Amino acid sequence: MDSARLSWSAIIGPLAAAGRRVYAPDVPGYGESDRPVLPYSTDYYVGFVGDFMDALGLGHAGVMGLSMGGAIALGLALAQPSRVDRLVLVDSYGLQRNVAMQRLSYLMVRTPGLLEASYWLTTRSRRLVRASLAGIVNDPGKLTPALIDGVWAEARKPHAGRAAIAFQRHDVLWNGVRTVFLDRLGELRCPVLLIHGRQDKLVPLHWAEEAHARIPGSQLHVIEGAGHWPHPEKPEELIRVASEFLKD
Repeated sequence: MDSARLSWSAIIGPLAAAGRRVYAPDVPGYGESDRPVLPYSTDYYVGFVGDFMDALGLGHAGVMGLSMGGAIALGLALAQPSRVDRLVLVDSYGLQRNVAMQRLSYLMVRTPGLLEASYWLTTRSRRLVRASLAGIVNDPGKLTPALIDGVWAEARKPHAGRAAIAFQRHDVLWNGVRTVFLDRLGELRCPVLLIHGRQDKLVPLHWAEEAHARIPGSQLHVIEGAGHWPHPEKPEELIRVASEFLKD
């Protein structure tokens, strides 16, 4: 139930202040974009971002992604390397071979109606929204009322969760996940920065460390005291590190 506005609104201005033009699209299924019934997958979203760049006349750009957005950015850099000048992966999906409690997670995503019921339950109150976010941040005190209201508004939109549920059912397998780029990281030729919260429970830090070791010349910046969503927890540090890397 994320959106470009929720995660990136505080980041866009500082990044653009250095003379960059910054785009933060809502991919299909999120934010202000439509939520059609589609086979949502990493490959689908990689194709979408390429088409988005074509529509804007962007031959190449620096690309930055959070979580699933990181996997999309990474997939784009591997599929269309000439289009990605620099790559910033923030607590990125696509680096791990499995998820927490792999087989239980598989059963949960495959049980008909279970994920739909979970998303529906989250829309019942702001208190439940806050509880659902507690696992992706290190300090729940950073979940401000305004942020909770923003997520709650996203959760109450028609067909909220449709894309996320479809993506999970496609990507979570019995013995691992479908989107794994670890064995292809050596193919990357653009400069790469990995930014990762030390307390990330969804994509534990050791996966980012392994990715860093596999990507020639990459940089890894660990944000102390941050979980899977460093944007509301450590925005100043995130902006500073990303801006320095993208300055050229």
